[in-house]
This record gives sequence, C-alpha cells and structure tokens, in this order.
Amino acid sequence: MSIDRIVMAFAGSVILLSLLAAYFAHPNWLWLTAFVGANLLQAAFTRFCPLALILRRLGARPGLAFE
Repeated sequence: MSIDRIVMAFAGSVILLSLLAAYFAHPNWLWLTAFVGANLLQAAFTRFCPLALILRRLGARPGLAFE
C-alpha cells in the first residue's frame, strides 16, 4: 500500500474513532477530529504531512501526493 493510501486510511480511522469516543465518552474528543481535519486541509495545500515523513522513513512505498 502506498503512503497516500496509508495516510488516508489512518486519518479516516482516527476521525471515526474520535467521533465514537465523543459520543460514548466525552465531547472533548471532537478536538481530535478537528485536529485531523485541519491537518488534512493544510496537507492539501502545502503537501507537508508528518505521518507521510514517518512512513517514508519506515520504508513505505511512495505515492503521488506526498513526494
């Protein structure tokens, strides 16, 4: 799986998990959802993603978005 797909899957998973945590535990978990959304938005414009850098160092196959 490429870095791009891993980043998208990770972001989607964190968003869904934080929404579940906000519903079942405490509404402050929505701050995690907002953080992930903001990070995705800035990555769309700057092409900088900390998770992509980590994955590249771990040897994941590069994709097209985070080169």
